Amino acid sequence: MAKTRIGILTGGGDCPGLNAVIRAVGKAAAKRGWDTIGFHGGYEGLLDPVEYMPLDYKAMDGLLVRGGTILGTSNRGRFAAKTGGEGQVNRIPGEILQAAKQTVEKLGVKALICVGGDGSLTIAQQLFETGVPVIGVPKTIDNDLEATIMTFGFDSAVACATDALDRLHTTAESHNRVMVLEVMGRHSGWIAIAAGISGGGDVILIPEIPFTYENVCRVVAEREKNGKKFTLVVAAEGAKEAHGKIVTQGDKPKDREDRLGGIGAVVAAEIEKRTGKETRVCVLGHLQRGGGPTSFDRLLCTRFGAQAVELVARGKFGHMVALHPPDIVPVKITEAIGRIRKVPADGDLVKTAKALGIGFGDG
Repeated sequence: MAKTRIGILTGGGDCPGLNAVIRAVGKAAAKRGWDTIGFHGGYEGLLDPVEYMPLDYKAMDGLLVRGGTILGTSNRGRFAAKTGGEGQVNRIPGEILQAAKQTVEKLGVKALICVGGDGSLTIAQQLFETGVPVIGVPKTIDNDLEATIMTFGFDSAVACATDALDRLHTTAESHNRVMVLEVMGRHSGWIAIAAGISGGGDVILIPEIPFTYENVCRVVAEREKNGKKFTLVVAAEGAKEAHGKIVTQGDKPKDREDRLGGIGAVVAAEIEKRTGKETRVCVLGHLQRGGGPTSFDRLLCTRFGAQAVELVARGKFGHMVALHPPDIVPVKITEAIGRIRKVPADGDLVKTAKALGIGFGDG
């Protein structure tokens, strides 16, 4: 009698913890006597030429702390369900979905575990509707996915941004400068606000709260008046001035979202022009995606991976694992996709920051 075989792939942008999920899936499956294969290059690995590798128990050694993904990933190609912004979803061509389904059936894969964010899980849902037995695992450093309290990769990204603020604090104070740190956060400002509070930021600019330069510079002036000759500003890449536009790089790529970036430089230049303060900008960019996961993310990834295998055993296809403290629970993939979880403008995090005197450029 042939062993049960499951598959796993990682889609979308890379982030710390992907390998930890792969490890947990491989080990949990092996303990059940199942085989696991991993598809290379995200969903593209399901299509001709089909690219996959066996993930036996021994192959899982060393993956817990390793950054990136041994399977590779992709956020472009023949699978493109999201083309920009919220709610803009394209149906993947039927022949592509059918080809992927045929690969799964030909290889005798009982279930396909898909690890990714909103775009990748949108693809997973379309595969499920085509007849592929799918289980989802939520992943995004932006932490903007609905139906789960937290996604893995977020804590690691916040740790990176907080460390950067710690380092910028000393140089800003030494030179009496304004330092602007640009972090990721297209539609939501979870990284910016979490790192801003944890790293002692003075101004936090997030997509959910439009800002004015008058209000940002007022914080700088008030700090000067109180003897604080330096200021730390944290800006999510999707933050925008009231009645202004999001800062983008170049023309919008075909079938992809706008490439964001540059808000930090724009904010820094405006602050220097208006206040006369020497101002510098630091863009973290893909540093937030690189490196190994934090201990929190290692644990979350392990729990997600083990529970994904459990959902396969229970036949809960079309579902994803989600963190509903204190438990990992199954939720329908449709409950997580097609909407962005944003920082509540009147929520606890914003209130906490404002109670400490942190400005958001809104007043």
